[in-house]
Amino acid sequence: MTGHRHLPWLLCLLLGGCVSTESWEATRLLQDIDAAGGPSTLKEVTPAPRRSTLHYAVAGRPGLADLYEPGQTRGGALVLVPGFTEAGKNDSRVVELARSLARARFTVLVPEVPGSRELRVRLEDKQTIADALRFLKEQRPELTRRGVGVVAISYAAGLAMLATLELNAAARPDFLVGLGGYHDTTAVVTFATTGRYRAPGERKWQRGHPLKSAKWIFLAGNAAVLSDAEDRRRLEALGRECFHGCDPDVAALARDLGAEGRALLALITNDDPARVTELLEALPESVALRLRGLSLKGRDLAPLAGRLILIHGRLDPLIPYSESQALARAVPGTELFLIDGFSHITPRGVGWAGQLQLVSAIKALLQRRRELP
Repeated sequence: MTGHRHLPWLLCLLLGGCVSTESWEATRLLQDIDAAGGPSTLKEVTPAPRRSTLHYAVAGRPGLADLYEPGQTRGGALVLVPGFTEAGKNDSRVVELARSLARARFTVLVPEVPGSRELRVRLEDKQTIADALRFLKEQRPELTRRGVGVVAISYAAGLAMLATLELNAAARPDFLVGLGGYHDTTAVVTFATTGRYRAPGERKWQRGHPLKSAKWIFLAGNAAVLSDAEDRRRLEALGRECFHGCDPDVAALARDLGAEGRALLALITNDDPARVTELLEALPESVALRLRGLSLKGRDLAPLAGRLILIHGRLDPLIPYSESQALARAVPGTELFLIDGFSHITPRGVGWAGQLQLVSAIKALLQRRRELP
């Protein structure tokens, strides 16, 4: 939806007593997110947020971020962590989402995350997220008196949770919103390479429709840690090339690779979910360690209890919604919202049922704002 196009049916629901004041506020925020920089009811009734760029340091590590400050009473602070985008914090979609959240009275900090720009998952980026949280709490306490949360998109949700687990209790966020996040990296790899996923507790495979570039994103990111320099160069280049679509001669390519490169390529080109575990075990130790380091499965997730709001589209082409289901089962007190007709990021094209589900999810976020001390 864009602008005021869906306002009439929302007004009908409101006048019919079907939408509470809280739901109406969440609806206006959803409408503004979808409108991006275009007109919306929320823009008409709230002042424009102020955006500034900050350079900071935490324990000697430099940080760069944009700060969005609401022109009205603050209702808490957020660290917004984008997913893959070569523009990083300056991506227009990230900028407009931060502005929308600021119009909902959040102070929003958007750090520059190197892996986001490089289109690969970097385990070390969890430190960037942790430093952004520590910066707000330790150096800008006036912004966090009513608490601080995290909104993390796609793979960044897992990194944000890993960062939270490693922070001490005083530095942890009060809540964490994961949009399209994951629980088990094995399941993510299986979906990206074979298109199959399983609901928690079930043995039957279901077929999804993964993004064609997903396996190549995975290839480029994991090739970066190979010890064989030539294999690393070849496979990183292949991953970057195939991100935009390609049909490589895998057999010919494999002949020119060493043992490490062939093991990684075999996993990427496999389409049998029953073979994924075997192929993962054959990976070089550098890649296997990295995947284990990124996974949340098997960890003590107790510090996340009662903090998570998970939002996942049933049509997500990058990470199956079953991953948020599994994470919700592993973390007590999690609020889980599965959205019909929703793919990965944008609410555009979602039907009425999905929009109402998104409204409920946004209400959960706004309620955290109000409930903070």
